[in-house]
Amino acid sequence: MTATHARPRVSATASAVRDVILLLLLPVPLLAGAFAGGGTRRWFGGRGESLRAEAQAAKDAAAAAFYELDSAQRELRISIETITAVDDSPPTRRAVEGFTALGQRIDEVSGRYITAVDAHDLDRDDLDASVAARARTELNRARDELVTVKTELDRFGEGLGPLLDKAETRLARLLPATERARAALLAASNALDTARGSGLRADDLAARLARLGPELTRLNQGAGRHGVGETLHRADHVLREAEAVRADAEKLPALAADTDKRLVSLRTRAQALTTRAQGVEPVLSELRRRYSAACWQDLQQVPEQAAADIRLAEQRLTEAAAARDEQRWPDVTALLGTVRALLNTTDEAISAARERLERLDAVARDRRPELDRTRFALRDAQRLAMAGRDRPDPRHARPLDDAVDRLERAVASLEGRHPDYWHFLTEAEAVRRTAARVVEQIREERAGG
Repeated sequence: MTATHARPRVSATASAVRDVILLLLLPVPLLAGAFAGGGTRRWFGGRGESLRAEAQAAKDAAAAAFYELDSAQRELRISIETITAVDDSPPTRRAVEGFTALGQRIDEVSGRYITAVDAHDLDRDDLDASVAARARTELNRARDELVTVKTELDRFGEGLGPLLDKAETRLARLLPATERARAALLAASNALDTARGSGLRADDLAARLARLGPELTRLNQGAGRHGVGETLHRADHVLREAEAVRADAEKLPALAADTDKRLVSLRTRAQALTTRAQGVEPVLSELRRRYSAACWQDLQQVPEQAAADIRLAEQRLTEAAAARDEQRWPDVTALLGTVRALLNTTDEAISAARERLERLDAVARDRRPELDRTRFALRDAQRLAMAGRDRPDPRHARPLDDAVDRLERAVASLEGRHPDYWHFLTEAEAVRRTAARVVEQIREERAGG
């Protein structure tokens, strides 16, 4: 009984050991199939594994192309933002439109790439060979599209070169321009303080500087709020105005000193002209006594007009002195200019009376020097008109012939009991001007020819 029951147990154990040994001796593929149970389609090695690897390589290449395209688009967006921050010209607007269109293309191909990636799980154990092949094809197509759009994006970026260079140049100017404007304002403020320290109010300069306050506020708010172009323009404006205020403030002490000197000088000149004007009446008396009325009647109003102009000049000098005390410098400058003009006119009128008498005396003694000088000018013009010609151009000959006749009539007017020497002198001057005009015309024509 015992022996009978023991034999089967030994046989079963031996059989189990043999089965294990046989399984261990089987080839690996068969062993795997034995444990798989026969219901799955896993496959290893051969063409199937190669297709999986190719599909994975296509996926990696497409991912790399997608990353490169995304990076290029980000960089180009920064360039576009740089350009638009500085410039709003038609070329810039066209560049923005072009970038927007490229962005739509990028979205389309990126969408197809993402769809291809999501459609295929290349890590699945039961990946079919046909599915791997289809994934490889679709991912390669997505990569090619990504590369093509990247090429278009690169070409578009190259075309932005001039606009980007211009924008970067202006951006590079932004900070230095802003700092120069602030420095100019500080220098103007310091110069104004120095001028005030010397006792000058400089109210107009202070008002000009105060008007730059709001501009400085906007300048400090920066280009982020007001734009690069407007900020650069504002910085240049503040710089110019502040430098002008500084220069005027620095010149103010010298202006005050020069104004004081001019006031003294013009007042002294007015006094001197008052004295000289008193000598006009004796000159007129001499002219009336010795020469005909035609020689002096245009000078009759000189003493009265000179006195009136001097009084007006002295009045303006008083007003200028008051403006100087109040430091109204533009008013001072205008008033002193009026005084100078009045005194110049008076000086010329007073001198004209004395010169008239001297010239009349000279021609009355001997008319020949004046006559010879005039005839010489006529002959010189006539010789030039005939140079290189058989006969003169009528445009030159006619005015010269008329001038000769005019001189002869002027000489004839000296005959008689009351010769008009002043008429003779003015006619001689007119003849010389005619001769000079013809000479100038001839020389210009020959130079042009």
